[in-house]
Amino acid sequence: MLVGVITANESEERAKEYLEELAFLVDTAGAATVKIFTQKLSHPDRSTFVGSGRLEDIRVFVKEEEIDMVVFDDELTPSQLRNIENELQVKILDRNNLILDIFASRAQTAQAKTQVELAQLQYLLPRLTRMWTHLERQKGGIGMRGPGESQIETDRRLILEKISLLKDRLKLIDKQNATQRKNRSQMVRAALVGYTNVGKSTIMNMISKSDVFAENKLFATLDTTVRKVVIENVPFLLSDTVGFIRKLPHDLVECFKSTLDEVREADILIHVVDISHPGFEDQIRTVNETLKDIGASDKQMITVFNKIDAYQPVLNAGEEAVPITLDDFKHSWMAKNNSPAIFISATQKENIEEFRSMLYEYVKDIHTERYPYDHLLY
Repeated sequence: MLVGVITANESEERAKEYLEELAFLVDTAGAATVKIFTQKLSHPDRSTFVGSGRLEDIRVFVKEEEIDMVVFDDELTPSQLRNIENELQVKILDRNNLILDIFASRAQTAQAKTQVELAQLQYLLPRLTRMWTHLERQKGGIGMRGPGESQIETDRRLILEKISLLKDRLKLIDKQNATQRKNRSQMVRAALVGYTNVGKSTIMNMISKSDVFAENKLFATLDTTVRKVVIENVPFLLSDTVGFIRKLPHDLVECFKSTLDEVREADILIHVVDISHPGFEDQIRTVNETLKDIGASDKQMITVFNKIDAYQPVLNAGEEAVPITLDDFKHSWMAKNNSPAIFISATQKENIEEFRSMLYEYVKDIHTERYPYDHLLY
């Protein structure tokens, strides 16, 4: 079961879209969504997130339908988590915990595994007290509080030591990666960025003729992949990076900042947008905010509106609703504000040559500036 709160500054339509994304996250994690509950509140309830009345409705449904997991579309505080678990008596996950679980299942390299484990431990640390409430229910509870607190402190110390160890390991991996990047620093570098599941890996495979894992799931790519590409005798490096998502857990952003060094140090960013997604404007905003957070918002950028084969015309606002076609989009403020822009379909190979030509011109300009005596190549 999925649970979300519709706040005062959020429309029902947007809340529905967010919960659909949460359902996709649940599907990626390997579970099936049976029911979605929403509650209108000015802000989430401090003790139960949705309010005691709505929580009772959820409890009844959970019991009747034998639901074994409830996922909340926001981060729950330790006290909210404890109160909800006590009431529902089933496994409770918040959005952050769900994303961390997906990252843990997708991590392949030592760096990605270390980053995810670090984020999981940082998430777990303030929630340790919840894990020891079983001591209160033991017979002869008087006198049990001491050992309980002692065990919590022991666990906290062990986790802090493990966090310190993982941070040291990441520093070593980062140093090794920095050396690799330094060896490649003379070449022009382009990085694919964008929301998760917009087709970055498919474009990577198509442009670099490589075999990067691509799947219609969220966070199919966690590890940065770098490939050498040559277009008309001009070589450059193309990297595929982890996709962004709204409400990405802060601990995860911090842990993955080193992975995003490829983005920070790139000469050109290729911002891939899924134009077939109804909320692609929000996705563009999320990506731009994340790029700003990691200090990469001032890069030269090409916007690639992907999946034009799946695009469905939307109705314009007004009394006489007129469908907005793809051609309208190409001449709209959206394309102009994200200029230079190109519209493609990576799976159907539409406008790919135009995209390669555009990329070539940008790479060539930087290459010519960096290697002025190589102009004979062109």
